[in-house]
Amino acid sequence: MKRIPVWFDTDLGVDDAVALLTLWRLPELELRGISAVAGNAELCHTFENARNVCHLAGIDVPVYPGAEHPLFVPLRTAPLVHGKNGVGEVELAPSPAPRETKPAWDALYDAAKAAGGELQVIAVGPLTNLATAFGKYPDLKTLIRRILIMGGAAKGGNVTPAAEFNIYGDPHAAQMVFRSGVPVVMCGLDVTMRAYLTPEEVESIGAYGTPVCRFVRDSNQLALAFFERTDGPGLCCHDTCPVMYLAHPELFTGEEAGVYVETRGALTLGKTVTDIWSDKQFPDRHVFVVLDVDRDAFAAKVQELLRTY
Repeated sequence: MKRIPVWFDTDLGVDDAVALLTLWRLPELELRGISAVAGNAELCHTFENARNVCHLAGIDVPVYPGAEHPLFVPLRTAPLVHGKNGVGEVELAPSPAPRETKPAWDALYDAAKAAGGELQVIAVGPLTNLATAFGKYPDLKTLIRRILIMGGAAKGGNVTPAAEFNIYGDPHAAQMVFRSGVPVVMCGLDVTMRAYLTPEEVESIGAYGTPVCRFVRDSNQLALAFFERTDGPGLCCHDTCPVMYLAHPELFTGEEAGVYVETRGALTLGKTVTDIWSDKQFPDRHVFVVLDVDRDAFAAKVQELLRTY
């Protein structure tokens, strides 16, 4: 089986960790590199979290430091869901791997060239690293096959009534990515709020008893409590959606669309404006907006993969 070369760009928080752990166990995917960006927590946390989760799980892939702040707006983090340290206040053993110093955008460009145009980028945080890479390397858009993001929403938002956290976190970077011309798969709140684990399923993962599975359970307790307070369906595995879509697109449904990001509106900053349900459509429609998922099959697959650690 020919494996798909993948780059994982992450503001590593609790759902990012589940996504990374799932990605590593999917035989269809070959992880070539990881880049960290500020988002769920400051870069000093997300960079070390990515390194430490790799150490915990035996993931032998380099992690590169990226942007410490968005392009033009202030950094906004999410301690209520991810804890101040980004991993639900769980203390992970520090990785002994040497700290990479090459900037994320340079490492991504090198990986894209090495993959001969076949690299697919999974980005599950603010898109600052990718926007910086496109700005520095104009030919990068010809070297990336596709970008799969967790971000946006065709309807609604979770940080404002109009905007989802990752896009709101750096709307100008998101607009650069959507306008790059590279095909995009957008896994926004429309699908990620349907891709959840029940509290009982989270507990059963912890009951597997391995260090990785206990970490998944323990680090997500703040997130579970948050979703319970906000009447969520369970533990939403937001960032696992683009990972699973790349390996198992048959679990999902969606629509081709044009998508642009609002960067100027006072009330709508960060809104992903889609033309799915409008009579007037954008001339550029290179985004696949994922809208639904087979929840039971998705949850079963996540549990099956985590059980292998």
